[in-house]
Amino acid sequence: MPLRTLRIRTHAWPLKEPFAIARGVRDSARVVIVELRQGQAIGRGEAGGVAYHGETAETMLAQLEAVRAAVEAGCQRDALLALLPAGGARHALDAALWDLEAKRACTPAWQLAGIARWAPLASAVTIGIRDEAAYETAARQCADFPWLKIKVGAGDPVPAIAAVRRGAPQARLIVDANQAWTVDALERHAAALAPLRIDLLEQPVPAGQDAALEHLDSPIPLCADEAFCTLADLPQIARRYQFVNIKLDKTGGLTSALELADAARAAGLRLMVGCMLGGSISIAPATLLAQQCEICDLDGPWLQAQDWPHGVTYRNGLMQLPTPALWG
Repeated sequence: MPLRTLRIRTHAWPLKEPFAIARGVRDSARVVIVELRQGQAIGRGEAGGVAYHGETAETMLAQLEAVRAAVEAGCQRDALLALLPAGGARHALDAALWDLEAKRACTPAWQLAGIARWAPLASAVTIGIRDEAAYETAARQCADFPWLKIKVGAGDPVPAIAAVRRGAPQARLIVDANQAWTVDALERHAAALAPLRIDLLEQPVPAGQDAALEHLDSPIPLCADEAFCTLADLPQIARRYQFVNIKLDKTGGLTSALELADAARAAGLRLMVGCMLGGSISIAPATLLAQQCEICDLDGPWLQAQDWPHGVTYRNGLMQLPTPALWG
């Protein structure tokens, strides 16, 4: 008899509005959902995957089915690292194992992880690409949030960011080009954006085409996102960027992410935690990592029209932490 029972399904969360970034537009978040039962306890996990690595809900489903026997036989989180590669499938299953352990031990996941601080988070929220005139209105609608992330494309970002600055004069701003700029464009745009008080430029140039950043003196700190997924990326990233954006879909779950955060900090990098599109369970484990990060960007559920019961909420500029009724 199996020790556990594994249930896997896919789901599509509708978004409040179409979400546009440099790579394209989405109107829903397709995720894979894992439920792991052992006795009376159920652990849950959710992941949207890494689309730019070719992951979809269907590919993650296939990966999870391939390890069903090992998982139902009692595979633990450390063994999972050898069973699945870093990616969304491992994130969903790792999250379910954390949740299951917390439920069976009647102990919050943050305590199991040895997290010293557990407090609401000042998460950024994201303004997707839109008509220039609409950026200011969108920024005014997010006026309660201390951090705003603004998605931009390959063109001149200054008009859009200036509009956001008019709508949110006190907010701290992250500009995310999702690999859309060249190094020459980065030099021009960084100089032009600096007077608008930008805190961070996220993945301005394509991963794999960022070697020139080792010699670039940017007036705005640079953050690696698509270029930084696992420990193997760390040596070159530390020479090219000042921040790293750690996402559990990229690292393959919280277990790997906690190790990666320690290594990145030891390499002199500053930490940001981010997320893919997905419901509250997809980001719940990342709230543990967020307690030690300088910047938190866990707004996936905020972008959705629907979410899990007992999902995380965003009030007065703060993201409230998940309760055990949701995860952990």
